[in-house]
Amino acid sequence: MLWTDVFEIAVQLADLYPEIDPQWISFPDLHSKVIHLANFNDEPNKSNEKILEAIQTAWIEEYQ
Repeated sequence: MLWTDVFEIAVQLADLYPEIDPQWISFPDLHSKVIHLANFNDEPNKSNEKILEAIQTAWIEEYQ
């Protein structure tokens, strides 16, 4: 899984962290959770604010 797999990342985060309201997660915490997903295979430093925001938005949609 790569940083560009925004929807897949969001689904996995929603499954792993059902107790977290993604609306309130910080980008450093979100980044950490993504790079520690079991099947995440991209470079940790390739993310940026735009990617993290897209993941957060998709996660919020999954959460609701």
